Amino acid sequence: MENQEELDYIRKVLNGEHAAYAFLVDRYKGMAYSIALKILENQEDAQDVAQEGFIKAYQQLHQFEGKSKFSTWLYTIVYRTALAKTKEARVRTFSITQQFRETFTDDYSAPQLALMQTEDEQRSVNLAVNKLPKTDALLVILYYIDDNSISEIRQITGMSIANIKIRLFRARKKLERELRFLLDDKNSGLKAYGKQGR
Repeated sequence: MENQEELDYIRKVLNGEHAAYAFLVDRYKGMAYSIALKILENQEDAQDVAQEGFIKAYQQLHQFEGKSKFSTWLYTIVYRTALAKTKEARVRTFSITQQFRETFTDDYSAPQLALMQTEDEQRSVNLAVNKLPKTDALLVILYYIDDNSISEIRQITGMSIANIKIRLFRARKKLERELRFLLDDKNSGLKAYGKQGR
């Protein structure tokens, strides 16, 4: 079920309280940027596409029927906008209101996989994800980091459920191979700790 707080903000925007849109931008800008970055592989272009996606969503908000989560609807717009940009020679810069500019100047770091504890381990996980083909990396981010369901990812990307499942399975196997040394180190460390504790 759609978050009631989000629905309230959407109603406020539709009723003319345009400043309420900043709440939705702030909540989803990180993942919107991550999706665009995985497709475009350029930070500046990805930020432009994330902004453009939010502007398109704002302009089309009256078409949002609440049949899916707002985030799914938004990510679909960002995903398709990013794909369209890959077909263009250059990315157009969109001028947006100062309020939107201020909202987008916050930290744009990609979400971290919450599998590891230390910064070195997180860095290794991120490097492993970035070695995946960009579509697979995007699916990993959507499924494991942003907690979207398979059907939501299908709606965002337009890929079949079977294809998504196969790609996620293969991506997970690749990540396990890449990160095995980390798991082995952790296990050996735990074994050594267990022996000392006896």
